[in-house]
Amino acid sequence: MDKKLFRSLLLLITFTVGLIFVIVRFDDLWRFAANLLSNFTSLFAGLAIAFVLTQPCAFFRRHLDRALGGTPLAKASLPLAVLLSYLCLFGVVAALVAFVLPQFTSSMGTFLSNLERYMRQAQVWIERFMEWFNVEGQALAGMDQLLDRLDQVLRSAFNGTLSAVSNAVPFLFNFTTNLVSIVVTSVLALVFSIYMLAGKDTLLAQCRHVLKAYLPPQLYEVALDVTALTAGTFSRFVTGQVTEAVILAGLTFLGMLLLRLDYAPLISVLIGVSALVPIVGAYVGAATSALLLLMVDPMKALIFLIFLVCLQQFEGNVIYPRVVGTSLGLPGIWVLAAVTVGGGLFNFLGMLLSVPVASVLYTLLKRDVRRRLSGQPPAP
Repeated sequence: MDKKLFRSLLLLITFTVGLIFVIVRFDDLWRFAANLLSNFTSLFAGLAIAFVLTQPCAFFRRHLDRALGGTPLAKASLPLAVLLSYLCLFGVVAALVAFVLPQFTSSMGTFLSNLERYMRQAQVWIERFMEWFNVEGQALAGMDQLLDRLDQVLRSAFNGTLSAVSNAVPFLFNFTTNLVSIVVTSVLALVFSIYMLAGKDTLLAQCRHVLKAYLPPQLYEVALDVTALTAGTFSRFVTGQVTEAVILAGLTFLGMLLLRLDYAPLISVLIGVSALVPIVGAYVGAATSALLLLMVDPMKALIFLIFLVCLQQFEGNVIYPRVVGTSLGLPGIWVLAAVTVGGGLFNFLGMLLSVPVASVLYTLLKRDVRRRLSGQPPAP
């Protein structure tokens, strides 16, 4: 048999066996990859922080180079730009915390002070409900069953509380361990991000040298092109997400003013910040905001939830595809498709990365289609 043909058959058989193994053991392989990548959480988090701060750092560096050019402090423009970027980040986080916590404490006090009034109002609603359906004659039996059920619930809650107290020591130990792990991971991520942001030019140059040393020239040019396209796409995606969050916060503020709901500035900020996190952020922002309004008036909380559901439907089908899709050059229909498929395949991570990844693939495919239709040879 010809050696070339034998080598091709062996390669085809190996590829087929490997593909079957990946399909059959996909869950195990994915779990192994997830466990392996979890060891690099600090590094990935630091890379994400550095990537988000790249644009502010570049902005500060341009202005510092212009201001300090020709002076002995010209070399300090990069460290100063990095410092100003992190000061802005910490300032935004501190401002949000300082703005949210006092109003949350105030709303909690309002809720506790009005708790008795809420109970009386609930009793009035129950009586009106009974009168409306003319169930005065069966009310006593129903109330007895309700009280028995309530007694069972309270007893279960009491027993659960005792069980929780008895298991408090292991819980506190696990909580302390997790808290220490989170703090250590956050500190390491911050350190990694500082090194990456300050040494970005050096790191990029080193990566280019490595690629040039180990890749063929044609493949090296393709890798640089795809890397530049990916970096630009993700940067525009972050900018679009922030723009979309600001628009959503503004619409929430205007709607709450029109509906005369309390804590409009606070809840608008919460909704805007939570909009930066796909899927989970919407639920967290809605639940927290509804809880704040529940402490003032349960009916206002219900009105707010109805308003927010309508607003999020409008945002998800109109604002998000247009703002984020336009910033990435991706049509709105493909934005929705990417979010749906990415979330279905990879859950939270898929929702987070599906849109920029789809934009990169869409751009590469569009370039290749144009090249093939024009009859041009592949790019070197």
